[in-house]
Amino acid sequence: QVQLVESGGGLVQPGGSLRLSCAVSGSDFSLFAVGWYRQAPGKRRDLVAGISSAGSTYYPDPVRGRFTISRDNAKNTVYLQMNSLKPEDTAVYYCNRQSTTFWPWGQGTQVTVSP
Repeated sequence: QVQLVESGGGLVQPGGSLRLSCAVSGSDFSLFAVGWYRQAPGKRRDLVAGISSAGSTYYPDPVRGRFTISRDNAKNTVYLQMNSLKPEDTAVYYCNRQSTTFWPWGQGTQVTVSP
């Protein structure tokens, strides 16, 4: 069974940076497009970055230019570098397939952006 373990969240001031990591086990990670999602209280879970198996990336407007997704297929790990963080980036961040079919969700990692 696929397991996802997200880490790297925390409390950061506006304008700060964080780097999230997601370790994927139980799947041939390199074959899949993967993404980072976030969910704030009372809101739906949204995709904030995606990376294909070939390394092509996607970012929605709210994070483009501030977030960078990358992957290390040898380590079965996907990363999210987040710069210029804003209070509205506060959410629980999850990784998963960039697809309509998902692996079991991990526990996520909390990111809080506050003065």
